[in-house]
Amino acid sequence: MSNLPKPILFALLGTVVVALIPPVLIVRMRTTKHSLPRIHWIQDMDNQGRFRAQHANPMFADGRAMRQPVAGTVARGELRADTHYNHGVVAQAWATTFPRQTRVTPDLLARGQERFVIYCTPCHGASGYGDGLVNQRALAVMGDPTRSKGTSWVEPKSIHDSDILAQPVGQLFNTITNGVRTMGSYESRINVHDRWAIIAYIRELQKREASASADTRGVDRADRKRVGEPDNQNEARQS
Repeated sequence: MSNLPKPILFALLGTVVVALIPPVLIVRMRTTKHSLPRIHWIQDMDNQGRFRAQHANPMFADGRAMRQPVAGTVARGELRADTHYNHGVVAQAWATTFPRQTRVTPDLLARGQERFVIYCTPCHGASGYGDGLVNQRALAVMGDPTRSKGTSWVEPKSIHDSDILAQPVGQLFNTITNGVRTMGSYESRINVHDRWAIIAYIRELQKREASASADTRGVDRADRKRVGEPDNQNEARQS
């Protein structure tokens, strides 16, 4: 190599350097991220003509570019054939048990509590009595005729009311999914799994309240006996 003429030596070195450029660029492109899309030498339908939302499309009789799905078609992964999990229905009746996909575990209850605090607490309150901040604010406004201006407010339901306690879990799932009375649908904001997690936490809240109420009644009866007052339950049995 040392005996080669300098022009030939420089030419060989230049050839080696130029030959290394493509591999270096390839390695760099595969190991770094960029905000711009990569160069597509072969398009393969990657870039196609399209219509923007709300634009006109003369191809269709109604001139609309935005189209509804073809009747009877189902998007991939959206069949929702499991009515128990996706709709809270078993044999055309409200499900009374949780679906197999949502075993009630401490993790599910923790997730349900987190989602309940985010989506339910503002109206229903932390314990589910319907005393959330939204309801408190609405009642304060309704109490002032100069601010309410003739509007009305329907207070949120307490999850401890007897009619809510009697509802199967499938019906509660339907309420969250589709809404009921003045409560709107949360289908677009809470996924299916989280809806079941919220219901599991609601059941836990209901059990805690029932247990606390039973303890309170027991303490009340003991206090009555200490002060010589009659026990209401015993009086009822005697009468």
